[in-house]
Amino acid sequence: MTTQPAAIVTGSSRGIGRSIAIALGSAGYGVTVNYAHNADAAEQVAAEIERVGGKALVVKASVANAPEREKLIDETTQRFGRLDLLVNNAGITSQGRKDVLEATEESWNIVFDTNLKGPFFLSQLAAKTMLRGQDEGVVQRGTIINVSSISAFAVSTNRADYCMTKAAMRMMTLVFATRLAEQNIRVYEICPGIVATDMTAPVKEKYDKLIANGLTPIRRWGEPGDVAKAVLALADEHFLFSTGDCIHVDGGFHIRQL
Repeated sequence: MTTQPAAIVTGSSRGIGRSIAIALGSAGYGVTVNYAHNADAAEQVAAEIERVGGKALVVKASVANAPEREKLIDETTQRFGRLDLLVNNAGITSQGRKDVLEATEESWNIVFDTNLKGPFFLSQLAAKTMLRGQDEGVVQRGTIINVSSISAFAVSTNRADYCMTKAAMRMMTLVFATRLAEQNIRVYEICPGIVATDMTAPVKEKYDKLIANGLTPIRRWGEPGDVAKAVLALADEHFLFSTGDCIHVDGGFHIRQL
């Protein structure tokens, strides 16, 4: 069995997930780069992880699909011999971004399956794997980190299903944190704000103006690396007496002001 810690980062072929995966690789993790569609992008992330001295495994799997969730766990443990960290990063936005009065069950099902049901049951599988690793003396502790969004508390009436999944992830974090605390598995939520990725590129001009006008106390866009640094801090041994916390990486957007 390897002494190198192992992590799964879902949705890590691009954006925030990509940055998290590379940061973990540079910190000495074996990293499973998970993707659903873009194999070339995932392979590029794996190559970058190897370049910075880490080890990488690329696994195509939809977190919305039960057999593929099992595949993701199984291939990770076969390759690295253990699982220390799960980062639930994969997520999709509301399909068609329809007004709440026009929202469809089809979009609801797709978004909830990917953003909430998938992370919930993947966390269940990961926790069981981490507990077996502890029983076998392979790992000492485990960490689960859920990447949510400021949409958990900032309403968008054209993305109701997306906002609701991210709000529910807060309670999911608390439930797992409470259940697993005595078994040496810590669970956290990271709540990113407006982060510069390919997903936010189409609204860059809008948010450039809002940020310049004081939307966030720290007047700049967030970068994927800002989120990755928070993941590294939580995955390390800096917060051993903490669990269930929500770490805002949003430039202070969550602060109410008069």
